[in-house]
Amino acid sequence: MTAQPLRWHIPRLDPRDCAAGTMTDRERLGLPDRFVMTDLQREVIEATADLRQGTVAALLGIIGDARAGLPFRIAAGNLLALAGDPRIDPLNPEMITIPGGRVPIGLDPDQIDAVVTRLAHLGIVESWIAKEVPRHWVMLKPYRLARYPVTNAEYGAFLLATGFAELPGSWAFRRYPAERANHPVHTVSPLAAEAYAAWLAGQTGRAFRLPTETEWEHAAAGPQGLDYPWGDTFDPALCNTAECGLLDTTPVGVFLGGESPFGLCDMGGNVEEYVADDYMPWPGGSLIDDHLAQIHGRYRVARGGCFSRFGDLARTRRRHGHNPRSAAYAMGFRLAESVA
Repeated sequence: MTAQPLRWHIPRLDPRDCAAGTMTDRERLGLPDRFVMTDLQREVIEATADLRQGTVAALLGIIGDARAGLPFRIAAGNLLALAGDPRIDPLNPEMITIPGGRVPIGLDPDQIDAVVTRLAHLGIVESWIAKEVPRHWVMLKPYRLARYPVTNAEYGAFLLATGFAELPGSWAFRRYPAERANHPVHTVSPLAAEAYAAWLAGQTGRAFRLPTETEWEHAAAGPQGLDYPWGDTFDPALCNTAECGLLDTTPVGVFLGGESPFGLCDMGGNVEEYVADDYMPWPGGSLIDDHLAQIHGRYRVARGGCFSRFGDLARTRRRHGHNPRSAAYAMGFRLAESVA
């Protein structure tokens, strides 16, 4: 096993291939039209060949070993998806208690320009960041948040138990992706996420629900108010965003070092996560005339980055939502639980 690199080579599109100022989602991600295998993808394939005879216990050990390179942790997680991942229990998800109290949320107005400048290479515009304004204080009761986003295995158990009509759009040909059982489910609606939480609450007698936007941000940023779940500097080795070059989900919890201050995994990448709130301006802030609000009037807020979009969404304060006109959005969710 080799130490994980800080970044992987991602093929870039020749600007001459971009048509007259218009770019497709593929082009924005910097991918050419021809077949490409990135360095990380190749390394995962090689690691899978090395680990395919491993026991479940050995594979679990690799996932939790910071000395193992990221390709090995991804490969071990993928093998566990088929062997059975003991970390995933549909009726008893691992929850972490988040202390309550008076917590700061949002962004100071005088920080907008600095954020836009820092992310200018990704085409960020001011109105996207202005939605985070103002910085304000909120009182939170103690609550719990799932260590991992909801996985395909968990959502599949919900479908089998209820006959719920909505299958994830990412399940090709309406087929359950057994090889991705421990990957986060994505391309579902907010209503499906809420139906799942209600079903699990009914099955267990526990107060499962979606987190509020404030709860999600505090759990990701911690008491320090970090810019990213792991710190104040973006690191492509700590989250599954487009910078990785995989352009696919990964098993939950394999990006060691990318956890939030409370130990929550995948809050910076893998899939975007719906919260319980529709978009509204923060108290004291002005309504931002963004394109989603123009189209739909209001939309469900999502937080966190994803495998198909760049790392600016991994910022703990970033507020965004689903654009149905783009195929690059990977919308999933994470459970919260009220504490009596």
